[in-house]
Amino acid sequence: MDTIRHTVNDFAGVVTQSESLPESPEEFEAQLERSLSAWSEKGYRAVWLEVPIEKAALVPAAVRAGFSYHHAEESYVTLTLRLVDGTYIPAHASHYIGVGGVAVNEDRELLVVSELYHSRRRSKPFYKLPGGALRAGEHVSDGIVREVKEETGIRTRFESMVCFRQWHGYRFGKSDIYFVCRLTPLNTDIHKQEDEIDECFWMPVDEYMSSEYVWEFNKSIVSAALASEGMVQATLGGNSDDARFEWFMPRADGVGAARARLRT
Repeated sequence: MDTIRHTVNDFAGVVTQSESLPESPEEFEAQLERSLSAWSEKGYRAVWLEVPIEKAALVPAAVRAGFSYHHAEESYVTLTLRLVDGTYIPAHASHYIGVGGVAVNEDRELLVVSELYHSRRRSKPFYKLPGGALRAGEHVSDGIVREVKEETGIRTRFESMVCFRQWHGYRFGKSDIYFVCRLTPLNTDIHKQEDEIDECFWMPVDEYMSSEYVWEFNKSIVSAALASEGMVQATLGGNSDDARFEWFMPRADGVGAARARLRT
C-alpha cells in the first residue's frame, strides 16, 4: 500500500493532497498508519492533513492516530501532527482586519454613519466612520473604497493610511486591527445600505469633533487623519507586478492640494 500522496514544505513538513484521500475510513486508517511510519523514517517533522467536508468520516481515524485540529473553513478541516517533539507549528490566523474611512467633502463635512445594530441597543445615536472588515485576499485600499461605497453610496479615492488600532479579545477571542484611511469623495449623493445603516450624512468636521454622540476614540482618529500626511501606496524596489503585496510608505513630495484642503 502506497503512502498518502503529499508534498513537502520548506520546513520538512508533509502536506497531504486532500483529493487523493480514500473514501473508506478503514482504508484511510491503514494507509495513514503506513504513511506516518514512512514519513518518520525519512525525518519529516510534522504532517498537515486537510480533510474535505465530503470525507469528514476520516477525521476520527486521524484523531486516533494523534492528530489535533488546527483550523477549519466551510469546505474542509485541517489537522496537524508533530512527528518530532517540539516541532513548531504556526497557529492559524490570529487577527481580524477592519478599515475605516475619513472622507471630507469640499465644504469640510465628514461622511459619518450610525449603524442599525448600535441604534437598537442605545437610546441615542452613535456616529462613526463608514467601513468594515476586509475580505480574504483584499488590499486595504480596495477594501475601504468598497466598504464606503456599500454603506453610503459614496465613491471615493484612497489617499493614505493615517493610523491603526490593535484590540485584543475580539470575536471568538481573536485580536482585531483597525486601519484608518484618508479618502477623497468623488460624489456627494448618499444612498445608505438599508439593512446595516440607520443614518448616513455629511457632518461638519467641527460639529463631529465636539459632538456628545461621538466616542473620543473616533474623534482622535479623525484628528489624526486631518493632521497627518499618513502613508501612501508605494512599490518596493520598483516592483509593481506582484498583486499579493500592498506597501505603504511616507510621502516624499510634501503636502498635496487635496491634503491641504482638509486642514483649511
